Amino acid sequence: MKTLFSTKWKSSKQPRKQRKYQANAPLHIKEKFIRSHLSKELRKKYGTRNIRVRKGDKVRIMVGEYKNKDGKVERVDVKKCKVFVDVAYREKRDGGKHYYPLEASNLMLLELYDKDKRRFAKPKQTQVQDQQDKHKKIQQSDGKQEKQTAKSQNENKNDSKRGR
Repeated sequence: MKTLFSTKWKSSKQPRKQRKYQANAPLHIKEKFIRSHLSKELRKKYGTRNIRVRKGDKVRIMVGEYKNKDGKVERVDVKKCKVFVDVAYREKRDGGKHYYPLEASNLMLLELYDKDKRRFAKPKQTQVQDQQDKHKKIQQSDGKQEKQTAKSQNENKNDSKRGR
């Protein structure tokens, strides 16, 4: 039986294996394909070139029929690796809207939906490092307090010996 997915296809030069890798990838890997470039202001602010597109983000369409139009992301289809923006749609005969599927690589993020706390959470390593730094500071301050209390106790002993 042929395998449905293998990480070895990722490094292949053959286009058919690259297409197979993308088409058959599990969702946690397909999620990484839905990344878009950030605008210059956001790039400076977050210190990264691209970030995953989420519902509610404001984007500019860079390529295609809807080029240079700004809109809000209505839906992200991870399974098909497509993004749907509210300005890119076709009218149906009954008057409804049919959103046009776009590639995330053809979009530029202008404004991020910031109500999602996990999206902007610090990576696990920096959180651990911050906790370690905090713990060291507490230990250092405890050491200083111990020295001060030892000094004050010595002074109290000296004062009691002198009869004060």
